[in-house]
Amino acid sequence: MLVKWTRCTVIDRRGYERGQRKWAGLLGEPGFRGQGGGWSRVRPGVAHVFSFWESRPFYDSFMARSHDRLAAAQSGTYKDTQTKLFDHRFDVKTGFEPRFTDADVVRVAHCKVHEERVEHFALMQEKVWNPAMAGSPGMLRGLFGEAPGNEFIVLSMWHSAAEHGKYRAERIERLTLRAQTAADVAALAGDIVALEPSWTV
Repeated sequence: MLVKWTRCTVIDRRGYERGQRKWAGLLGEPGFRGQGGGWSRVRPGVAHVFSFWESRPFYDSFMARSHDRLAAAQSGTYKDTQTKLFDHRFDVKTGFEPRFTDADVVRVAHCKVHEERVEHFALMQEKVWNPAMAGSPGMLRGLFGEAPGNEFIVLSMWHSAAEHGKYRAERIERLTLRAQTAADVAALAGDIVALEPSWTV
């Protein structure tokens, strides 16, 4: 599965949200699995959208045919767009599905990893971070994805911001030490996204 993550700064909120609803046109696109997104809880005016495709060829075909027509509705409503594509490597918890209806927030972590530490980083994700997240109340599902250039994404969906906050407060420092994250990661950026139900496709 291919994961597309788009982040931008919105300059016309009403126009952007109106345009976001036009992405319902994705339904019926060959290989499309689902899309959702919302507003950063930390950075005012920053929007995140996550979309999921069966494979890269399906995604490339969509980009060549229908993307520009759907995107036109949001033209001029945002700036500073950043888009990244990741290949799904494994689930966090089990049976990841790109469903957003039961989640309140998504936590996204974007990691740039030292080349010689990539395998260790992936192993720690599987053996240390995954079990800790999977065992946390309110954590619904998630995934670990990889992009060229030793870049990784960890997406986790949570029932509520409060439950995610509890997990953070109790576990992060201890887990970071155990997984030797500081030695693996060259750069780490993340955000907490409050999902907008009307953006879900």
